[in-house]
Amino acid sequence: MVVRNEAVYVRRRRVALLVVVAFVALSVLGVSRLVGVLSGGSAEAAAPRPTPVKAAVSRPGIPVPKPSPVEPQGDPGPSAKTAMVRVLRLTGGLTPKSVVASKQGLVFAQNMMYTHSVVAFRADGARLQSIDDSVDLSEFGVKGHPGTSKGSPVEVAFTPDGRYAWVSNYSMYGKGYGPEGLDTCTKGDGTSPSTVYRIDTRTYAIDKVVAVGSVPKYVAVTPDGKTVLVTNWCSWDLSIIDASSGRETARIPLGGKYPRGVAVSPDSRTAYVALMGSDRVVRVDLRGRAVHAYAQTGDGPRHIVESPDGRYLYVTNNGDGTVSKLERSTGKVLKWVRTGSQPRSMAISPDGAAIYSVNYESSTVTKLRTSDLEVVDEVKTDYHPIGITYEPTRKMVWVACYGGSILVFDDSRLPVA
Repeated sequence: MVVRNEAVYVRRRRVALLVVVAFVALSVLGVSRLVGVLSGGSAEAAAPRPTPVKAAVSRPGIPVPKPSPVEPQGDPGPSAKTAMVRVLRLTGGLTPKSVVASKQGLVFAQNMMYTHSVVAFRADGARLQSIDDSVDLSEFGVKGHPGTSKGSPVEVAFTPDGRYAWVSNYSMYGKGYGPEGLDTCTKGDGTSPSTVYRIDTRTYAIDKVVAVGSVPKYVAVTPDGKTVLVTNWCSWDLSIIDASSGRETARIPLGGKYPRGVAVSPDSRTAYVALMGSDRVVRVDLRGRAVHAYAQTGDGPRHIVESPDGRYLYVTNNGDGTVSKLERSTGKVLKWVRTGSQPRSMAISPDGAAIYSVNYESSTVTKLRTSDLEVVDEVKTDYHPIGITYEPTRKMVWVACYGGSILVFDDSRLPVA
């Protein structure tokens, strides 16, 4: 055999050798993967797939508003010592009654009957979806309302895993419904019952509708994720919904008018409900369906938050302009402090060291240190702040203002000396 040594033939032999080596390597890899499968392993074991990120958090091409701190900020610090600095103001198609963040970084704003929508935001302020509240109730087993009905989203509660959001509708609008509900009403006055929706946070679709009492306002999901609680403002009762089946299993009279805020014990057995038409918070045994006297906190208790360790409850008293701290196990009022005019909704930091109250008529947010209820910060907002939430993935406080805006405050950094 004659071996040609010209350059062109040398290059050809080298290329051929590389092809042979690559073929052998691939063959060996394929055999090894096949052996793994036959021996009970997975063909993907050598290269596990990365865990997918929820589409709601990672969708590309969504405009992200640029944070613009209104004042200098210091170094990161604990929530009891940090200062709130406004970094975003979100507007456009918003008439928010409430704003609520999930633990996973999704934020929902509820726009009542004014725009008939829920708007979903990412934690960085990017607008993900506007969810229309129109439904054909017959598709969800709710009879007597043919055609399309509209809701009026008030509040929302996320399931512990963030997969679903339960939204209350102040009133329903469509065939078979009477006049809309009012903030001033009497039990049994003929105010039409309403509904709560379940929204899938992956698709933003309404996938369950549950009929409840009249003018449902606050919604809470028990820590075990099994039960949804809804306070019905005009029928003065509490709806108990099985979260899995989407069926109302009980409706418990609360013995007082205008039930609003709800907190739930860590073991999911007890609910604490603020009766805003009084000065009382009642305790509800969710297993025995019994209501018990619990605490007198001040005039017009509206919102309740619980400390992460379950030891304390904090209550806004709208009529008194105060916030109360309670020992959860006994209902004893440990301390109260004045904030601003008509404190409404409240949020708590994940470490439990700070609570934040929106003061409706003062147009402010008051930040309190929970250890002693001392006021450690106060910031101005747009007109009539009504909802507030703490977004944990970025340590941001979101404030819903009735005039049509959401303000986002960074509360992760110390003040500049």
